[in-house]
Amino acid sequence: MIRVVNGGMNNTDKYHALREQYPVFEYVAYHWKEEAEGLRLWFDFRMGDVEFHPTALVERRPFLDFNVPHSAINSIVFDIGMVELVSYWKSACPPTVRVLCGSLTEEQVAFWRKLYWNGLGEFYYINSLTPDPSPKGEGSDVFMTIQCEGQSFVTAPLSARRGVGGEAYLVPIGGGKDSVVTLELLRRAGKMIRPLIMNPRGATVECARVAGFPVDEVLVIRRTIDPTLLDLNAKGYLNGHTPFSAMLAFYTRLAALLSGIPNVALSNESSANESTVLGTDVNHQYSKSLEFEDDFQKYVNEELRMKNEESSFNYFSFLRPLSELQIAMLFSRFTQYHDVFRSCNVGSKQDIWCGHCAKCLFAYIILSPFIEPARLNQIFGKSMLDDLTLQHEFRQLLGEAETKPFECVGTVSEVRQALAMTMERWYKAGRRPVLLNDLKGLKDFIDLFPLNSLLPIGNLTPEERQILQAACTEKSN
Repeated sequence: MIRVVNGGMNNTDKYHALREQYPVFEYVAYHWKEEAEGLRLWFDFRMGDVEFHPTALVERRPFLDFNVPHSAINSIVFDIGMVELVSYWKSACPPTVRVLCGSLTEEQVAFWRKLYWNGLGEFYYINSLTPDPSPKGEGSDVFMTIQCEGQSFVTAPLSARRGVGGEAYLVPIGGGKDSVVTLELLRRAGKMIRPLIMNPRGATVECARVAGFPVDEVLVIRRTIDPTLLDLNAKGYLNGHTPFSAMLAFYTRLAALLSGIPNVALSNESSANESTVLGTDVNHQYSKSLEFEDDFQKYVNEELRMKNEESSFNYFSFLRPLSELQIAMLFSRFTQYHDVFRSCNVGSKQDIWCGHCAKCLFAYIILSPFIEPARLNQIFGKSMLDDLTLQHEFRQLLGEAETKPFECVGTVSEVRQALAMTMERWYKAGRRPVLLNDLKGLKDFIDLFPLNSLLPIGNLTPEERQILQAACTEKSN
């Protein structure tokens, strides 16, 4: 029975009360089967007398092969269940997670605990929770221990599975500027591209269409949330941000297996490594960071090694060596996407720029040096730098508040350089937008991030880095 949580409790009291009420969260089972629509996945979770049964569907496509060893699908779907679990676990944060349907090594348990801790950093911060992250601590404040009571997987090598090859890439499409840049640069370099969309919406479908991919040529994954979780949220249980990109990572591994495409090219830029709460490790974009990318690839490689398989799965961010400014510069050249891309979470269901959130403001600012103001105003529906209701968000982006916005936005320095470039290019003389009137000291930032050179970070091959380098040094038309 779902109980109503006392609305008079503060979050700390609620956290401890819920953990006492629900001391154990159980990962009971995972399931998959091939249906006419595609490959169906579903999971059984239990928290006391509350059950959750989330589902997902990999839609059938001619380029997907579901005739792969069942043991390989089993281990991947089990891992997907481990990452799906976080959304449901956080509703009450039970101190023990009991895994009844599989086994994990000590190293794998450490990976999951790290992901649950760092991936929920924003959740803990927003809810004013301070659990103990120690891996072997004791007592009620230790945030989570994982106990495995299932059998180890018996797996077979995938030597019979023939892939498309090293020149092919799965490119997750999120509907924003970043994935467009990845898709276009790899395609123009002659690479075979297969777009991947999770839960299609207007902007994701439209960006794929503009790129020349109708929906039946896109790898589509549809994921559903158990409505029981929504009932818990409505009744006052704990709620907050979860590491969506980590979930995407494990689904892309299944997509790579079924498509035979070993390379998953993400579009996470260098700024994803910066903390959201300055001076802490709280990062809204943790699961987009290089640290997570490295940890995830290591996890997969170790799992493959235990199965005596060669590692052919390559998960990396193609845009990691770039600043947000460079990505914006490159995106500004792909004018065919300017009317269809969207990055606004608030307006995502309506497929609009809401025009009132930090994500909209950041996207406007980072593009402002490269797209002339009248056209930019047309894309976003107004001059966002003339909107005084956005002063707080503006200060957050400039680093003048305690936190950056809890959104996928660039670094403070990137925002400052974009504004310096914008004033230099468009507002050197004459009227400035109202949010720019009192800005001073930005000249020191105008060349902080050179637009024609790459940062020495990331997991790209020399050829992939050269593709980026050539694009950044290419002169715009």
